[in-house]
Amino acid sequence: MLIDIKAKLDEEAIQELLGWSVFPEPEHLERAVQRYKDDASAKLLGYVSEEEIIGLIGYHYAGSDTIEIDHIAVDPSERYKGYGRGIILELLDLEKPAVLLAETDEEAVDFYRSSRFTVESLGEKYPGTERFKCTYYADEDDSE
Repeated sequence: MLIDIKAKLDEEAIQELLGWSVFPEPEHLERAVQRYKDDASAKLLGYVSEEEIIGLIGYHYAGSDTIEIDHIAVDPSERYKGYGRGIILELLDLEKPAVLLAETDEEAVDFYRSSRFTVESLGEKYPGTERFKCTYYADEDDSE
């Protein structure tokens, strides 16, 4: 189940989860936290399992029927159990976008591939770091 967690942004556990989805420097986490606090269009939802928030997804609308994923993370102890895909499926059911977009690095691109996203290289946007554009086209099969 996805719940709004913007009000919990000052909690250490939420910041730790968000930290798994940003470049590992404190200022990147601080910038992400501040964005969710200040920007009403930026949404941050937590994924609850057995009454604990074990994952999150941050996103914004990039058009009337397109959502861009800004952050997605699952607690390391809960990874490889399908929760990441579950977060995406719940987001699709909740918001009903036609398209989901994400930009990621080589470390996370296989997650998007395995979640039925189309992946294309954006090249080295930063020196030595290849980035990827991931696109998911929603259809009726996703509501199952």
